[in-house]
Amino acid sequence: MKKRRRQIIAGSIFFILAIISGSYNEIAELVLFSVSYVIVGGEIVVKAVRNISRGQVFDENFLMSVATIGAFAIGEYPEGVAVMLFYMVGETFQSYAVDKSRKSIASLMDIRP
Repeated sequence: MKKRRRQIIAGSIFFILAIISGSYNEIAELVLFSVSYVIVGGEIVVKAVRNISRGQVFDENFLMSVATIGAFAIGEYPEGVAVMLFYMVGETFQSYAVDKSRKSIASLMDIRP
């Protein structure tokens, strides 16, 4: 959870820097968006490739990878990074909710006679 939070924060910082630098230098913009994407989405792309090799083609990692790499391919760098960033934020909230639910269920199990 802490690792994911660090990835989101670092990716967001590079994302903001890329947006700011875009009006000054297009090469710097591309590099910063790429760094942000690797920080936030690199793990997702690796999972997608790993799952493809296992025969699990159409999972969420694959679909997110195709969508965001497609955005990069057509030159929509901010959208590609933003989609992956929002996906990671959503995954973080989901993980938090699942952990909280497990703890609540465990505490209820301790109450019963």
